[in-house]
Amino acid sequence: MVSRSSGVRLLPNAITVLAVCAGLSAVQFTLGGNLPAAIASIAVAAVLDSLDGRIARLLDATSKMGAELDSLADAISFGVAPALVLYIWKFDGNRLGWVVALVFAVCIILRLARFNTLLDDTEQPPYAKEFFVGVPAPAGGLLALLPLILTIQVGRDGWWSSGPVVMVWTVAVAALLISRIPTLSLKTFRVPARLVAPLLVLVGLLAAAVITYPMLALAAFLVVYLLHVPYAVRRNHWLANHPEAWDVPPRERRAIRRAHGRRLGLRPPIRKVAGAAKRAVWPGRRNGNGQDDGRRATLVLPTDSTRVRRSVRGRGWRRTGLRRNQNRDQSRPRGGDQ
Repeated sequence: MVSRSSGVRLLPNAITVLAVCAGLSAVQFTLGGNLPAAIASIAVAAVLDSLDGRIARLLDATSKMGAELDSLADAISFGVAPALVLYIWKFDGNRLGWVVALVFAVCIILRLARFNTLLDDTEQPPYAKEFFVGVPAPAGGLLALLPLILTIQVGRDGWWSSGPVVMVWTVAVAALLISRIPTLSLKTFRVPARLVAPLLVLVGLLAAAVITYPMLALAAFLVVYLLHVPYAVRRNHWLANHPEAWDVPPRERRAIRRAHGRRLGLRPPIRKVAGAAKRAVWPGRRNGNGQDDGRRATLVLPTDSTRVRRSVRGRGWRRTGLRRNQNRDQSRPRGGDQ
């Protein structure tokens, strides 16, 4: 029984060691000129890194040693290995390029150190477990290699593979790594039972795309990951302002969001018509003799319905009787004239 327990606890650490080997193999493939194999090795390391923690939690085999080993493996596989791959591919012999590679590796290490400190922070809100602080290390290591991936996919060099562009891109990815921009975490993702079959079909299609067009599929995945960042920022901001949605399931969160939208009055507003600029004036009306009687009809635009209401100027006396009485006074002789 003791040996079985030891074997179970050994499995997640063995996967982490395989991730380190995959990351270091990327450097060896780059030295041999096999750049596609180098990218594939780092992608395999990213997959293994996503599996070791989940398997450890599933088997209840988490340990302090495993957490430290995982951070060291990430620093090598997604910090040192991509930096050396970029330097050998584009910056070989360039001192400024070596500085850029060092900056990227250092930012990866700083990002991992901050991640370890946040694990012990007990004052974070409940929704914080749904987000990463900054871009995680596996995504950052692959994002830094995006210019190389595009070069291999297209088959030739372009503006995306020029030295200055690669330098700026690498520094930008390094800034995302140490930033406090929230990105979505899949650790709390739950698949409903009715979506299991469609999700399995989608996984099969993705596997076929990766096997058939590996570089194109990887580049598309990285672009989609970048596009999700604004959504993650908006979602994090909404959760921070709605404490009532922190501990409820996603379906109830959607109900809270819809109810909040109705309270804000997000329905189409009622148009208000005011001023002579929004009044359509009709020509004067004719009396029985064909002469213009001076009365003009005005068409007023509707305010809250599609019904058009037509009002005729000069008919106000029917409601108030003021103009009618004035006409009677003019036709009646005054007392002083008698």
